[in-house]
Amino acid sequence: MYSQEIKLLLKSKKIKIGDKVRILKKSLVYEGILMPRIELGDLSSLVIKLDNGYNIGIKFEKGVKIKRIAKGKPIKFKPARIKIIKDPAKPTVSILGCGGTIASRVEYRTGAVYPAFSPGDLLLSFPELKEIANIKGRKLFDLLSEDMTPSHWQIIAREVAKEIKKKVDGIILMHGTDTLHYTSAALSFMLQNLPIPVVLVGAQRSSDRGSSDNAMNLVSSVLTASKSDIAEVTVCMHGSMSDDFCFINPGTKVRKLHSSRRDAFQTVNALPYAKVWYSEKKIEYLREDFNRRGKGKLKLDDKINPNVEIVYIHPGIKPEFIENLAKFYDGIVIAGTGLGHVPTNPLNDKFTKSLIPSLKSLIDSGIPVVIAPQTIFGRLDLNVYTAGRLLYRIGVIGNNSDWLPEVAFVKLMWVLGHTKNLNKIKEMMLKNIVGEISERI
Repeated sequence: MYSQEIKLLLKSKKIKIGDKVRILKKSLVYEGILMPRIELGDLSSLVIKLDNGYNIGIKFEKGVKIKRIAKGKPIKFKPARIKIIKDPAKPTVSILGCGGTIASRVEYRTGAVYPAFSPGDLLLSFPELKEIANIKGRKLFDLLSEDMTPSHWQIIAREVAKEIKKKVDGIILMHGTDTLHYTSAALSFMLQNLPIPVVLVGAQRSSDRGSSDNAMNLVSSVLTASKSDIAEVTVCMHGSMSDDFCFINPGTKVRKLHSSRRDAFQTVNALPYAKVWYSEKKIEYLREDFNRRGKGKLKLDDKINPNVEIVYIHPGIKPEFIENLAKFYDGIVIAGTGLGHVPTNPLNDKFTKSLIPSLKSLIDSGIPVVIAPQTIFGRLDLNVYTAGRLLYRIGVIGNNSDWLPEVAFVKLMWVLGHTKNLNKIKEMMLKNIVGEISERI
């Protein structure tokens, strides 16, 4: 917010954000709507929106006067009033909002951006959707994806199950991109034997940018949900930096591999299921090993234990840190180096501390320890080097697996929701349940 001095002045004159004000500074007069200060803006500058739509900042100094000339109107954002006509010849797709800014509308008086979740809002923002399918839409929650929790995954899974009971032809989940691949992995375990596609989609670039990927990603997702035969949890996002195609990525094999590129989401250690060619509105299948539309009967299994931690191994990591994890967590995933390694100090170097005693202590106390490759690409092999063999000997789970660290993390939560028995945990973790472990790379 503004500086304490400005706040006191505004309070004394009963001026609030959204009021129309007149500001006098020397011989200059400015009129506009008082705006909130942007987070990184100058604490001592007043920001107003002029009648022409531009925002300006006015340095608050001695002699500056401000007066309210009109009380601000409450900002109310009403869904677009578009008559939705259902076409019985077209499939029906349900779009559920889980956060992110892939679909948004602007309230032009203040420039505020609001999520677009109603069918009218979606069709106003993306009119070509109605040429593909009948669109239903509702908001589950407004959430930054970094604030997503396992409890939110359970809510999403249950809401998807409700939509499936309504006999829709496909479901889309609009989601922020930062943790989208965690959610896709979680839903893959929670929503098994799907009868229809469940597609997660986001946007790397906001809708106010000319290079935004929101329209192409959403349209491609609607094509996937309504017309593809892939009855799996998938992620549909740009497949290249151009506006040519999107990949349909398996929910347990996809990862965000770039902070800002439009093709940040890529399938790891496998092929995507398909390409969606945006201009042609066509789906090109790259694989055939997926559950088919209409063949399955949903098994909703959302039991999880969220008390799992993921630890990236790094030079100098302290055994004491590993030991203390037992105070907070019921399961540990370690993202090991190379083929699946941690410091073991077989040569008795004076500076190196082995993690083997600490990890063994966790396992002996009943806490499962799972290993994943922090290299992302490739498969674990604990049989090659001393470190791997020592990990295998003490009971670390994951040899020969190629799961992503995030997927091993989510899977261990799901497995711990079903059993506390270490032998059963190992059996379930090493079983390929929803495509998380590739038979071949």
